[in-house]
Order: sequence, then C-alpha cells, then structure tokens
Amino acid sequence: MFLIDAHLDISTNAIEWNRDYRMSVYDIRKSEKGMTDKIDRGKGTVSFPELRKGNIGLVVATQLARFNQNNGNLPGAGWNSPHQAWAMSQAQIAWYQAMEMEGEMIQINNLPTLENHVNLWMDEAKDNAGKPIGYILSLEGADSLINLSYLEKAYQYGLRIIGPAHYSTGRYASGTGTTDGFTSLGKDLLKEMDALNMILDATHLTDKGFSEAMDLFQGPVWASHHNCRALVPHQRQLSDEQIKILIDRKAVIGGCFDAWMMKPNFTQRVSIPAEFGIKIETIIDHYDHICQIAGNSLHCAIGSDLDGTYGTEQSPSDMDTIADLQNLKGLLSKRGYSQDDIENIFHKNWLRFLRNAWA
Repeated sequence: MFLIDAHLDISTNAIEWNRDYRMSVYDIRKSEKGMTDKIDRGKGTVSFPELRKGNIGLVVATQLARFNQNNGNLPGAGWNSPHQAWAMSQAQIAWYQAMEMEGEMIQINNLPTLENHVNLWMDEAKDNAGKPIGYILSLEGADSLINLSYLEKAYQYGLRIIGPAHYSTGRYASGTGTTDGFTSLGKDLLKEMDALNMILDATHLTDKGFSEAMDLFQGPVWASHHNCRALVPHQRQLSDEQIKILIDRKAVIGGCFDAWMMKPNFTQRVSIPAEFGIKIETIIDHYDHICQIAGNSLHCAIGSDLDGTYGTEQSPSDMDTIADLQNLKGLLSKRGYSQDDIENIFHKNWLRFLRNAWA
C-alpha cells in the first residue's frame, strides 16, 4: 500500500552523519562498522532503496540546523550563530537538489506536483525502482532563519512547513524540555507563515507555545511526529485536550516510532526496546487513543522519525528497516481497522490535508 511518512531527517543524516542514502541500509551499516562518533552508527534504518521497497513514495523531509544557545549536544545544534545555522540549512538544500538532479528525489510544493507524483506512485505497472522519492520540505526548529526576510527566501526554494520549536530554547519558540512559549520574533513568524499559507507543525511546542500558536495562527496545522501523553506521560507528547484542538482544526497527527515515545519509562540511549515489549504494533495503541477521541480514523497517520538520530537500538524490536512499516497493514487489520481506516493512516489523511491546504 502506498505510504506517506510525514517526518524524516534525511538531509541531516546525509550531511552531518555522512550517509549516502543511495546505498542500501545494509551497505550503510557496513560502511559505519567500528565507528563510535554517533550512538546509532551501524544501526540506521532508512535509505532510498528501503523507502522504495516499503512503497514510501512521499515523505516530509527536514532541514535541521540549530543556533547553539548552550545546547550543542542536541540534534542539529552546535552552531554559534544563526548565520552559521542558515549556512548548514543551505548545505542541506544543496544535497536535496543534487538528489533531484540524480533522479532520486523530486520536490513536491503545490497541488499539481502533488497530484502528478501520487498518480505516478499509484501506478503499480511501473517499477518503484524507477520512481523518485517525493519530498515536501519542512524546517524543524526555526533558528536558522536569520530574520523574517529569510522566510521568503526559503519559501522561494520550496519550504512549505515550519515547526518553530525543537528541543530546549529557541530564537522563535521554546521547545521540548522547557515551559516558555513563543518569543516576539516567533509571533511575527506565525503571521508571516499565515500570509504565505504555510503549514505549521505543532511538534515540539511547549504547552504554552501550543496554546499561543492555536490562538495566533489561522492557517493549516498538523503534528508531524507526535504520540499521546495519556499513554506516555511526558511534555513531548500530546495531551487529550491538545488532540481535541487539533481535531477541531482538521489536523493530522503522525505516529512516531522512537521507542521512548511509544511506552512509558523507557530511557533514551539506555533502555532496550525488546525488554519493554515495544514492537511496531505498539503504535496502534496511540492510534486507538486518537481514534477514540475523534470518533473516526481521519486524524492519525505516520510520521516515523526513524532517522531522527537513532537507529535499531531505539526502534521497535521487530523493525529492521523503514520498509517494515508495511507490516502495519496486517497489524491494523488484526486490531479491527477496516481497509478504509488503513488507507487513511497509510496515505489518505495526509493527502486530504495537503489537498485542502494547497487548494
């Protein structure tokens, strides 16, 4: 079944992890054997061949470059000025563009490109090996926008989604692990995003920031990679009240496969998924919760984050590569989800959202 994944940090892995996504996952792992600079060396789960094997033809792909602010150990952080972070974000764009030149990827940034690409991937007569991976460009953490004039520059090269916050403090909004909301600059960013009809990604916002965004931002909003606080108590997760607000806003929430977000008491970089019984099916508990609140299956989907600076050591124990997301089809069916429900979760919900946003 055609599958859309609404959150992958592809360019971060390509540039900072130095991974050639044209290679198989297994060749990438082999090339990293013995490396210790990153905890997930030799354990990655994502590559272009595996995306094609999993019929994952459209992804939301990020730029991720953070201004340091004493948080150099965080993903995408380490840059001592917004100008340096902007430069890294441009290196990431250059890599995406190089992959387009190779026919590996194609940017999707409006309704015609979306429809053409979906039609291509829905054509089962054509081999996936010859199909480019469609990507919608998202900025995770807005630190690298030196000032608001850079938003227009980014829009021109295809940026369509921004998650203003990431971890810890930020120039535009505070994120996971903090309690503050939007800065004055961040509130201005929301207004400019509205003017450009950009999508707001509520992922990583604090509770205060979430409330501020829902009040200030009038455009389309989603949560690309978020699970449920009722099941895993942590500020990084969505509360039931936040889920209800997102449902009222016609949002879609992408289930995240980072093990610590799937079951409670899992310690990042320490715990072992198998010892917690964390499997691919575990995400369905979160889907069930969202569906019960919504009364339907129209607001949950996939935002795997499977290359979000972790690998098999922090993925479901029965997952080898991202292609194994296809196993969700049978697992959802066993849990009582209909064919329509499964199609909603695999691709229809994201497609409906994008069609409405870009109409």
